[in-house]
Amino acid sequence: MKFLLAICILLCAVQKSFSQPKLVVGIVVDQMRYDYLTKYNGQYTEGGFKRFYSKGFVYANHNYNYSPTLTGPGHASVYTGTTPAINGIIGNEWYNKINKKDVYCAEDFSVQPVGTDNSESKRSPVLMNTTTIGDQLRFHTSMQSKVVGVALKDRGAILPAGHRANGAFWFDGKSGNFVTSTYYMPQLPEWVQQFNEKKLPGQYLNQQWNLLLPADKYPETDDVLYEIPYRSLSKAVFPYDLKKLAENTSSGIVVSTPFGNTLTVDFAIATIEGENLGSNKVTDMLAVSFSTPDYMGHQFGPHSREIHDMYLRLDLELKRFFDYLDKKFGMDNVLVFLTADHGAADVPAFVKSNTGYYSENKIQNYLNDVLQKKFRKGPLIENVSNLQIFLNHSVMEKFKIDEEDILQTCKQNIDSLSGIYGIMLASDLGECSWVSKECELLKNGYNPKRSGDLILMAQPGWIGDYSLRGGTTHGSPFVYDTHVPMLWMGWKIPHGISYQRTEIPDIAPTLAMMLGCSAPNGTTGTPMALMFEEPKTK
Repeated sequence: MKFLLAICILLCAVQKSFSQPKLVVGIVVDQMRYDYLTKYNGQYTEGGFKRFYSKGFVYANHNYNYSPTLTGPGHASVYTGTTPAINGIIGNEWYNKINKKDVYCAEDFSVQPVGTDNSESKRSPVLMNTTTIGDQLRFHTSMQSKVVGVALKDRGAILPAGHRANGAFWFDGKSGNFVTSTYYMPQLPEWVQQFNEKKLPGQYLNQQWNLLLPADKYPETDDVLYEIPYRSLSKAVFPYDLKKLAENTSSGIVVSTPFGNTLTVDFAIATIEGENLGSNKVTDMLAVSFSTPDYMGHQFGPHSREIHDMYLRLDLELKRFFDYLDKKFGMDNVLVFLTADHGAADVPAFVKSNTGYYSENKIQNYLNDVLQKKFRKGPLIENVSNLQIFLNHSVMEKFKIDEEDILQTCKQNIDSLSGIYGIMLASDLGECSWVSKECELLKNGYNPKRSGDLILMAQPGWIGDYSLRGGTTHGSPFVYDTHVPMLWMGWKIPHGISYQRTEIPDIAPTLAMMLGCSAPNGTTGTPMALMFEEPKTK
C-alpha cells in the first residue's frame, strides 16, 4: 500500500511538467560514512557538500539494507534498485562454486583492453544479473540517451553504467591513462586520447601535499601507529613530497592522494564535453564515482588527519564540478544525487577495547581441523570469503556427511574464533534467530547461485586481518558501514531534509519515476516520495 501511494505521489509530481533534465549526474563517494558530512561541516564551502543542504534535499537516515557492504555490490545496488540477492554482485570478488576459482565482479575474459595492454582491464558488466537505471533510460528513449560511467576503479565505472552504456572509463595505474574495453568500443575516442596526452597524474604528483588549513584546525593526531605510510616512508605525517613518492612507485599512486579526486573531476568534465552529454533532445546520464576516499580510508582510517584534509579538498572539487554544471547547463537543468557505496569501521586500535581482527584463513584452517577430527574426512571447507563458508560437496556426498552435522560441529567450537558472533546455514536465513535487522541484511546480500553454504557474522567493530597493518575496511551489517549520505539537488528538487529511513535500492526507482522510464528489471526499492509531497498549508 505504501509503495502504491509513493508511486501515485511521484506520478502526480512528474505529470505537472513534461520537461526533463538535460543531464542526470549520479555521484558515488567510495567509502563515505554519513558522519563525514557533519564532522567536517564547519569547514566545508558553501558550494560543495553544503550546497545540497542549502539548495537541495537531504535524506539524513539513508542506509544499506544488505551485507556485505563492499564497493562492487554498493555501486551495483545504487543503480539497479535492488540488492546482491537479485543483482548477483555479492562481493568485489567471490568464490565460484562450479570452477573452484575466485571471480572478480567486473571480469570478462571475452573482451580485450582498450587504451592499455594491461590484462586487468578485460572488464564488463556481464556478471551483473539485472539492468540499471541507465539501461532503462536508454530503452525508454529508443537508445537516444547517452549513458557513461567514470571512475578511477573499473568496477566504480562499469557497474553503474550498466549493460547498454555508451561507455565506461577507468584509470589504469600502470599506464597512467583512462582506459576501457572492447565491450564498449574498439578504440579510445579522440577526446580520451587527448585527455591522456596531458599526463595530468604526473602534473598532480609534481608537488607537495600539505594541509589545506592551518594545522590547529585539525584535531587529529598526525602520527599514530594505525596508519599505513606511503611506500618508502617510515611515518604517515605531513607534509608529503608527492614527487619523491612517485619516483619510488609510479603515477598510479595519484589514486591514493587527494588529487585522485581532482583527476576524477577533470575526466568527468572532459566526458561531458567529449560526449556532448546534455546537448541531446533527451536526458543523458553520467555516473561518477570518487574512488580515492576508499584507497585513502583503507590506508589511514576514518579518524586520520589525511582523511580530514582529503574530504575538505573533495568538497572543493565538488564545488568546481557544480560550478561547471551551473555555467554549462544551469543547475535547474541538471539532476544531481550523491551517495556512497559503503561506510567504514573505526580502526580497532583507535577504539582500544572489544574490537580486533578476525582472519578468514585462520577460520578456514581451524574449522577444517575441527571437522577432520569429528568426521575423519576432508577437507570439508573449500573456501571462506566475504564471511561465507563454501563446503566441499564432493567429499560430503561421497561420505554422506550432512550440512546440519557440519553446522552443529562448527557451532560447538565457534566461541574459539575471535570476533565471530555466530554461524548458520544459509538455507536457514529465512528463519534466522539473530537480531532481526542483521538477519534481514544478511538475507538481502545472499544470492543462492553464488553465495556460500554457511554464513558467519562478525562482532561489531571487528574487521578482517588484511587491515592488520593499519587503516580500516568495511563489509559488515552494522551502522558504521550501512549509514551513508543521500543528497539530491537540481532539476525539480525542493529544499528540505527528512529523517525518515530510506534505503539504497530506493534511488533507482526514484530516478525512474522522475524521468518517466521503467525502473530496472530487478528493482525491489521504493521511490522516495517525500521530496515530491505538496507543502502542507495551515
